[in-house]
Amino acid sequence: LICKPSGFFSFLSLGEAKNLPTYPGPNKMRDCYCTVNLDQEEVFRTKIVEKSLCPFYGEDFYCEIPRTFRHLSFYIFDRDVFRRDSIIGKVAIQKEDLQKYHNRDTWFQLQHVDADSEVQGKVHLELRLSEVITDTGVVCHKLATRVLECQGLPIVNGQCDPYATVTLAGPSRQTKVKKKTNNPHFDEVFYFEVTRPSSYNKKSHFDIEDVDEVDKMEIRVDLWNASNLKFGDEFLGELRLPLKFLRQSSSYEAWYFLQPRDNGNKSLKPDDLGSLRLNVVYTEDHVFSSDYYSPLRDLLLKSADVEPVSASAAHILGEVCREKQEAAIPLVRLFLHYGRIVPFISAIANAEVKRTQDPNTIFRGNSLTSKCIDETMKLAGMHYLQVTLKPIIDEICQVHKPCEIDPVKLKDGENLENNRENLRQYVDRIFTVITKSGVSCPTVMCDIFFSLRESAAKRFQGDLDVRYTAVSSFIFLRFFAPAILSPNLFQLTPHHPDPQTSRTLTLISKTIQTLGSLSKSKSANFKESYMATFYDYFNEQKYADAVKNFLDLISSSGRRDHKSIEQPILLKEGFMIKRAQGRKRFGMKNFKKRWFRLTNHEFTYQKSKGDHPLCSIPIENILAVERLEEESFKMKNMFQVIQPERRVLYIQANNCVEAKDWIDILTKVSQCNKKRLTVYHPSAYLNGHWLCCKATADNTPGCTPCTGGLPANIQLDIDGDRETERIYSLFNLYMPKLEKMQEACGSKSVYDGPEEEEYSTFIIDDPKETYKTLKLIIEGVGTLEQEHAQYKRDKFKKTKYGSQEHPIGDKSFQTYIRQQSEISAHSI
Repeated sequence: LICKPSGFFSFLSLGEAKNLPTYPGPNKMRDCYCTVNLDQEEVFRTKIVEKSLCPFYGEDFYCEIPRTFRHLSFYIFDRDVFRRDSIIGKVAIQKEDLQKYHNRDTWFQLQHVDADSEVQGKVHLELRLSEVITDTGVVCHKLATRVLECQGLPIVNGQCDPYATVTLAGPSRQTKVKKKTNNPHFDEVFYFEVTRPSSYNKKSHFDIEDVDEVDKMEIRVDLWNASNLKFGDEFLGELRLPLKFLRQSSSYEAWYFLQPRDNGNKSLKPDDLGSLRLNVVYTEDHVFSSDYYSPLRDLLLKSADVEPVSASAAHILGEVCREKQEAAIPLVRLFLHYGRIVPFISAIANAEVKRTQDPNTIFRGNSLTSKCIDETMKLAGMHYLQVTLKPIIDEICQVHKPCEIDPVKLKDGENLENNRENLRQYVDRIFTVITKSGVSCPTVMCDIFFSLRESAAKRFQGDLDVRYTAVSSFIFLRFFAPAILSPNLFQLTPHHPDPQTSRTLTLISKTIQTLGSLSKSKSANFKESYMATFYDYFNEQKYADAVKNFLDLISSSGRRDHKSIEQPILLKEGFMIKRAQGRKRFGMKNFKKRWFRLTNHEFTYQKSKGDHPLCSIPIENILAVERLEEESFKMKNMFQVIQPERRVLYIQANNCVEAKDWIDILTKVSQCNKKRLTVYHPSAYLNGHWLCCKATADNTPGCTPCTGGLPANIQLDIDGDRETERIYSLFNLYMPKLEKMQEACGSKSVYDGPEEEEYSTFIIDDPKETYKTLKLIIEGVGTLEQEHAQYKRDKFKKTKYGSQEHPIGDKSFQTYIRQQSEISAHSI
């Protein structure tokens, strides 16, 4: 049974902190930000909230986690007047505990942070106890401790120069310092004598025959980061092993997780530091090869053709899930991947329109249709938003023009008329750019809008406006207006805007939403009189005409697809460190921080954001994008962009999540290049040879196959098997509801109506067809459940505790072993 690599996905909502300790100065307030860390590696940072002891962040962060980890940690930092950051406290959630807090708001007490408790990484040790006969004929015992290597040590202040000390109840022995690596290879052996008391002459000598004494002894390995600072070397973690386990076997070799120092500072009560509100959604997938999913996937993909659609597998998933959003996300991604999203959404939308009685309430509920269209627009329309809204929203965030029009909220010195004019200009510009962007609207969105328009017009033939409101309720109310209101959720800004900017965007969003709604009495839409007054500026026919023209264009069947592909679409940007490419003959090949920018046309870098590019690589010249082995430059999170004539740009990202994001998107955008490489060098060319294969010519073809196998579509990176696995997990989770729905079908078939009130929560138009589909779903889920159980049993048999994959101290694996033992005992 082949299983794809597990996928770890995390969605984090950082809410707010409260009751932080006061600053010792006269002001007492703090300027705080929060970081998200995988163990000690920072992968995300919020904005700074100034002058508050209860900062509100309201920021979301989604990532696919590219490596194993022990803790998901959140640190609250205080930025003081000297721009130095001090840690206030942390929340550390063990990986095995993440499911306890899955998808619910939870307040966590902040814990004290001290150097002795901040550890990560693992160490590979070999211990051997052997008898030695001395010159005098006395038998003594020697303990050989071999420190082979470490992996994943933390990087402290941008560097890691680790060494290990080994102690056995006496003076410690020390390995050599390994410079600039957090995966050091030591392979050094230390010998400790353990002899009779009669020959005692050193503090490290003990009596092997006194079993009680030996059982109390322990070998201790400490990892340190060699520092040039006057504060001394930093502690990285320790390991304490009692010698008594060597009585069973004279030699032992295993990987161990490093542990915190046992005398860590515990003096402060956790209550003293305040608390942090989080919502963590964490999923872990074990994905099989495609053929295992065929029955369930085929059942899902034919949902659009099932009559009635309420009897289809996809619609049933929406019925049993607690939240429609849960079902919509994997369904949309699966149907998009297989090119079936338009017929599926058309089918469920048509069914919903038939059930709607009032044209004014069309698509207003949080139905499966609404959630699926929302999700499709988010996936397919992300670059459309970048093209239309991002330039103006960037300007609003940077310029900070006053736009408050509520007389009660005006600040001293602000002029109401000036503010109204500022706001009116912003609304006018955003409205114009939206209504003129019809040709840029993605094809898949236009096809869905055409289907919605046709369904609505057919159902409510007497209402001439319904063909517009059916489309505007999505494109304006659920796409553009939310993106303006919360640009950070649509990747238009990196952080939640500051309070003043947020207020400006709220006012703009309200106005745009009303302009797009085409309702008869627009002033009545506003509860606030100042908004109704402001809206008078836009109460002209030209605005309504512009909206209708725009809606006609994006929902007409004959629409030609004038893709804005000639216009560069910004895909990703940010600071990274790059190694100079040595264009000049005597140029320095040093490392420099640069602002990188990727569009669908080119990959560039410049000194700072907005500067003229120092280097531009056309997309067609990107022949491969691959990770770079750390040993090349003793630097983590590096990757390489390979160009014609074997020229290579070496880049270091800020963390593992960002490195993966850049590699994925660069690979996707260059996937169709005709001259893409099939092999590459995983290490750099240094000192006259390739470090990986030792070849001396710099133009030697690569020694390792390239990894890029991602879809060419720059908008979507979807694995159909992974999405089917998620849908299987949801069906499995809600199995009791599937069985209850089966009962409801039987009740409706026999008694022509629900016998129990709880059955009425399900939409069942055709009990017999729905029952057939439910039977197939339950069979398919049962088969997959058996495959998962077999995979876990096989993995359990093969996995060794103490291996590199599962070091001793891996609590999640210990829990897994206990569960498997219980299952085995139960089955026996």
